[in-house]
Amino acid sequence: MSDFVTAYAPASIGNVGVGFDMLGLALSGAGDRVQARRTDGDSVTVAEVRGLDGKLHPYLSTKADENTASIAAQALWDVHGDAGGVDLKVLKGLPLQSGMGSSAASAVAATVAINALLPSPLAVEELLPFALEGEKYASGGIHADNVAPSLFGGLVLCPDVLLPEIIRLPTPAGVSAVLLYPDLQVNTAQARKALPKSVSTKLWLDQQGLLAGFIHACASGDIELIGRTLRDVIIEPHRKDAVSCFDDVVAAAMRVGALGCTLSGSGPSIFALCKDSDAENIASVMEQACRVGGTACQSWVSSMNAPGACIEA
Repeated sequence: MSDFVTAYAPASIGNVGVGFDMLGLALSGAGDRVQARRTDGDSVTVAEVRGLDGKLHPYLSTKADENTASIAAQALWDVHGDAGGVDLKVLKGLPLQSGMGSSAASAVAATVAINALLPSPLAVEELLPFALEGEKYASGGIHADNVAPSLFGGLVLCPDVLLPEIIRLPTPAGVSAVLLYPDLQVNTAQARKALPKSVSTKLWLDQQGLLAGFIHACASGDIELIGRTLRDVIIEPHRKDAVSCFDDVVAAAMRVGALGCTLSGSGPSIFALCKDSDAENIASVMEQACRVGGTACQSWVSSMNAPGACIEA
């Protein structure tokens, strides 16, 4: 039996407002860790899952076919592993159903940890399909908008139609992401069921235009255009009511200079993009607006080019 290697994968902002299921942003300061070591067994097993408090996690399973980390790890090991098995320890740094890419971070961290144990480790670009196998178990489908930024870092365009290819987008200088996590839970699968089965051509065209404008704004560093285009006219209206503090938090952020503010993934987390100089104040104001409504919360400030997953020394 070998020593454990530890991989870290950051939180992520799914959708980034305008890019439902196809745009994701890595977030520094919060993430999951997975430790992996080779064993004399013949498969991937999970020794333990620990939560934010360091105690054994009360909800997440240690069954290998019921954990996003082990499912992703097994997918990679089946194709590229050699004799023997692997044992995992999952160290959750992200709350469940938080809109921070919790299941994706576990899948990514496990994939990166297993890759370090391979006789011939793969390039990071080759790891995405395996991490997506873990995320598929959690979300019920292949959606890379959390997995891809957690793996690669930065701002990533990853529509299903292009997978496994993704596009790493340039990010504007001087712009930060602020993420607020209210102490609530939103089940992603349930949130998807609340979405309309169809939308009008006008709404679809509006959203497509906003997405195209947002990507151009980030690439060109046009901060004013970021503010005009960071709006979700299709998904947000059907999801925001599940987050009791949403309207107050968004209004507070916009009052003090946020370029835009909307849900991270399906929520309950809420993110804003803003000038670097405004970030700490906007984080404070968003927290205050959330707490006034009686909901505990936590916030993070991150650059838009936060690094992706890595092996920790």
